[in-house]
Amino acid sequence: MGKLFASLYLYIIVSLFLVSGVIEQLWPYEDSQQQIALDDEFGHSLWLLAQTPQGLTKVASRFQSKIVQKQDLMLPVQQQQELNLHNYIYLFDQQQRAIWYIAVDNEQLLQVGPITVSAPVFSSVWPYLLLLCVVGIPVGLWSFLLWRDFAKLRLACEAVGGSQDFELSATSKSFFLPITDTLSAMQQRIQHLLTAQQELTSSVSHEFRTPLARLKFALAMLEDKVADEKAFEYIDNMQLDIVELESLVKEMLDYARLDSQQPNLTVQTCNLVQLVESVVTKLDFATQIKLNMQLPALCSYTCDSHFIARSIQNLVGNALKYARHEVRISLVENTGQVILSVEDDGPGIEQSQWDAVFKPFARLDKSRDKKTGGFGLGLAIVAKIVSWHQGSCTISNSELGGAKFTIYLPK
Repeated sequence: MGKLFASLYLYIIVSLFLVSGVIEQLWPYEDSQQQIALDDEFGHSLWLLAQTPQGLTKVASRFQSKIVQKQDLMLPVQQQQELNLHNYIYLFDQQQRAIWYIAVDNEQLLQVGPITVSAPVFSSVWPYLLLLCVVGIPVGLWSFLLWRDFAKLRLACEAVGGSQDFELSATSKSFFLPITDTLSAMQQRIQHLLTAQQELTSSVSHEFRTPLARLKFALAMLEDKVADEKAFEYIDNMQLDIVELESLVKEMLDYARLDSQQPNLTVQTCNLVQLVESVVTKLDFATQIKLNMQLPALCSYTCDSHFIARSIQNLVGNALKYARHEVRISLVENTGQVILSVEDDGPGIEQSQWDAVFKPFARLDKSRDKKTGGFGLGLAIVAKIVSWHQGSCTISNSELGGAKFTIYLPK
């Protein structure tokens, strides 16, 4: 990167030197454009002409002039001394025009002017156009190519962490070719690690099923041969542990299947209001928690209704686990997005743990342990589904006192 900007800097410096030389040769600066009206030689010439009648006539034919009395001109001491010494002096009026005062004799002065003093200007715009073409156009093209490669590099950095590929090193003229090679190698390494992790999770989950089935069979056989009442209590606890392990295996398989790759979404227009109501109806069947819905009359949205319904079910089910009395579900639609919020009046989540909520197998404080059910995969699945729909998930404090989960779905 340092070589790129060094080459640009060097090009600008060299171009300026070359262009200035060409301009000097093609449009040289004319000495006649000097401001001769302020030279001492000009003032001395006027004084010499003022000593003769013919000279006064010549001055009057070229410049505006008149005879004034010396006593009528009030000058500071220093300028009065200069006038006495050189017999001429020039002053400026309010319009910054030069006015010469030339001594004719001891009593009279010749006032010449005012004379407009103009700065020299170029009579052509070609030097500026040449400078623009030689310096501006190449630098603009260089900047455009650099901006193009920066945009591709940004997209590559966003894609390198996921399963999608990026096409950045297709052109050998890219400024970032060494970086793209490194990114390609890094993406392959990340993809290899993700694939290994997914295969491990799926394989281990499947392998758990066989010993769990043997344990269930062994416990069923053991119940027929045990007569001690206390032993039945241990057997019941063991069966609960097996059920918990089976639930964990099922959630791990579900998450591994969703995390392996994005499925082919069945996108169609659906009514989110009906979708939320159907989910709430199923979950409201076996709970004493009040489910309060704040929904519009209609909210049409284009999505995969199966996966969106699952994300809503996970959010509402998660809220029911920790709510004391009430769970509130709200749906808002505006011009740019659809906002779905689920909040409860439970113990809530500390702000320091908000970043870890949507990570798989995230364990929070004691108020949200495995006794309430779940293994930290429900919210991770929600985040995965929402990302497929180009949306986002956030968590905040609820007005009810607990946690508030919000899904933003772009339209």
